[in-house]
Amino acid sequence: MARGDQIYAMREVAGIPYEHHGIDRGDGSVIHYSKQGEAVIKRTTLAAFARGGVVRVKPQPTAFIPSLVIERAESRLGEREYDLFFNNCEHFANWCKTGRRECAQLDDFGLNLERVKLPAATDLVRQAALSAIGKAAGRPSTDESPQKTSELFQTALENVAIATRTLLPAYEQATRDRTTWHQVAQRALGKDREDLARAALYKKVAADKKATDIKDKLSQLSDLQLSLEQNQMFLQKN
Repeated sequence: MARGDQIYAMREVAGIPYEHHGIDRGDGSVIHYSKQGEAVIKRTTLAAFARGGVVRVKPQPTAFIPSLVIERAESRLGEREYDLFFNNCEHFANWCKTGRRECAQLDDFGLNLERVKLPAATDLVRQAALSAIGKAAGRPSTDESPQKTSELFQTALENVAIATRTLLPAYEQATRDRTTWHQVAQRALGKDREDLARAALYKKVAADKKATDIKDKLSQLSDLQLSLEQNQMFLQKN
């Protein structure tokens, strides 16, 4: 590893492994989206980033020079805008390293697609949280056993994944539709066809509302994912 490298360590949520990304400062510290408590971009030790795991370098065919990578990472220190779908740890590290806000892992986020979606996921996360709180307080939880709690985490994560598979393509299509109808309206106005422009603008507004609604749901899912991670860490410490 070297200064300015994009690095990652494997983490788990409900038994599902994923890559946690950050930027190596080359001095034994890493800048990354830490989710110990509130999700915030911060500088931590390499050991804290690794959590006992192996740290690997993420190869990038094209990248900024190391000093610029570090400068970009440091420019966002203290940021508290984590979002699983639009601004997660991999989005951040890729942006620092290449300028592209991408997350390849989201492409592989689907699990058991026949399972239920967001409402059930919300309820399962709530149950898992109550179980964790009950355990920490020394009280019997409604879910009785660590195995049951683990199953709740697992099912909740699967439901988040299912909703992701459903909503992300719909969001992308709605944003494309919004752009398309805006362009159609402009062309219609250029040809003095106000009737066509008006119809296109109505469709643009509808697409915009759909995109906004879906993004709100994706934000809920992002909050669920963060709750899963934090509650699982809480369980592991108690």
